[in-house]
Amino acid sequence: MQLYNTLSAEQRAQLIEEAGQNRITLSFYQYANIEDPKKFRDDLFIVWSRLDALGRTYVAYEGINAQMSVPAENFEAFRETLEAYDFMKGIRLNVAVEQDDLSFLKLTVKVRNKIVADGLDDAAFDVTNKGIHLNAKEFNEMLNDPDVVLVDFRNHYESEVGHFTGAITPDVDTFRESLPIINDQLQDQKQSKKLLMYCTGGIRCEKASAYFKHQGFENVFQLEGGIIEYARQVKAEGLESKFIGKNFVFDHRLGERITNDIIANCHQCGKPCDTHINCANEACHLLFIQCDECHEKMHGCCSDPCLEIIQLPIDKQKEIRKGIQKGNLIFKKGKSDALKFKKERNVFEEVVPVKVATVSEIRKKKHERKILIGQGAHYFTKAAIAQFTITNSEVKVGDEVLITGPSTGEQRMVLNAFKVNGLNAETAKTDDKITFAVPFRIRLSDKLYLIKKEN
Repeated sequence: MQLYNTLSAEQRAQLIEEAGQNRITLSFYQYANIEDPKKFRDDLFIVWSRLDALGRTYVAYEGINAQMSVPAENFEAFRETLEAYDFMKGIRLNVAVEQDDLSFLKLTVKVRNKIVADGLDDAAFDVTNKGIHLNAKEFNEMLNDPDVVLVDFRNHYESEVGHFTGAITPDVDTFRESLPIINDQLQDQKQSKKLLMYCTGGIRCEKASAYFKHQGFENVFQLEGGIIEYARQVKAEGLESKFIGKNFVFDHRLGERITNDIIANCHQCGKPCDTHINCANEACHLLFIQCDECHEKMHGCCSDPCLEIIQLPIDKQKEIRKGIQKGNLIFKKGKSDALKFKKERNVFEEVVPVKVATVSEIRKKKHERKILIGQGAHYFTKAAIAQFTITNSEVKVGDEVLITGPSTGEQRMVLNAFKVNGLNAETAKTDDKITFAVPFRIRLSDKLYLIKKEN
């Protein structure tokens, strides 16, 4: 059996949309002694492929770390593939707070030296001597202790959109950078203070807590299951959420809302906003925060040069980015000089959150379904006209649609008028060519989706 993906992300997205099945986004990890990571990797790829499981997984001699998307109907079967291994029996699966059927579009299982890049010499200390695990209720109670120092062990672009009130949020790009910084900052508090730490799903704290105990910290505690499990317990038990804002996640969603607080700002205009996107220019792909108004104005780009590039023909764009190593830009994570309002902050400052209007407004995408109905049919040299071939279902005047593509990004609009096969019409059906005005340029690779609201 093949042990690699054969479908592109676009092809996979189309199959998911056409299948119309609900999927569950989840994550899990487990430290364990794996004798043959390569065989373990291949075995997982085979059984997960049969279940149509997608996602990103790292395996190493020290264990497994995974973020997955699984068809809801295959959820229990997926759990059984894990519990077939003794070290994963009873494993906790962190189910996402907000679900998106397109959170992952391919299955990747990679063998790595470590399941988290921590930069630590594991042989130098006892990695099993971890901190005390706390559930949500216990965590909330400990936050009231004046002798507690709360530390966020995530990166700056994660804590920028959401964190626990009063937490130290290191201004770092990677987890490994935060360890020596926090160790230096808290040297004088090893015996007098209780070190309380948290991260997204708990895995970073598993190693960090052992490291800090090795460094001489006597009282080390960690949030079990991280922010994901904390949010679940808060909702299930009716607890007060001490976490404000969004929890950044490493999939297509780029974040799931925990509370209605917006503690970040658009990196281009400065207005309150916590929506992360990647620059629409594939040669850049910078991760940054962009509000709806700037997204519409800049067509999902981080700068004017990038906006100019995406207006070029696809072949020309490929020629421009040929040989460019965009990784350095991707992992600058919102610190590009092109961003006027990039986040520069004192990690000890008090953040004043801005309340958003309503939860329903924030989560409106959760209550809608996108139906693929068309494919780009013609490339126009100027941004004014879009033409699609309707390949499925029908669309009517007044319908809301979504146009997506590698360069176009995601563009929503309401069809106030259109032509079908060159004539004014109210409805377009399968095999029709539909033409309508747009304020941007579409590509032949662009897809047309009909937005259906769900109650």
